[in-house]
Amino acid sequence: MGDWRVIANIPYFAERGCVESIESYALRSDGKIANWFRFRKGSFDAPQKRIDFVAEVTNPRTNAEWRVHFAPLISAAYLIIDLDPGYRWVVVGHPSRRYGWIMARTPTLSDATYRNLLERLEAQGYDSRAFVKVPQTRRRVPGTAAR
Repeated sequence: MGDWRVIANIPYFAERGCVESIESYALRSDGKIANWFRFRKGSFDAPQKRIDFVAEVTNPRTNAEWRVHFAPLISAAYLIIDLDPGYRWVVVGHPSRRYGWIMARTPTLSDATYRNLLERLEAQGYDSRAFVKVPQTRRRVPGTAAR
């Protein structure tokens, strides 16, 4: 639970061009998970936007399989495919391998950790070249390639 900075993703229409992207999670009293996404579109000077979702764990044995509900009839499966033992970073994927996110508790990851995660994604059948870094601080240039 808590805040996770989107360090890199396989961009799709809703996240393309976003900067300062943050996924947040909080356990609700009904056992589901409140999930909200904050971001700025195209510039750090753009207003921050927020979109709210509801998620649920679909495999309570592992807690690694989730379903995120975007609207009453629209949902997607998300898989926690890699997790730092100290919860400093997480890698979230999709069964199709067309979507993926590398997230961290902090705005950056070391280059070594980032490269290692891309290698591990590649070993799991993802195209690591499809991942694009998401600018989290003004020092990063939007559109910077992941490699």
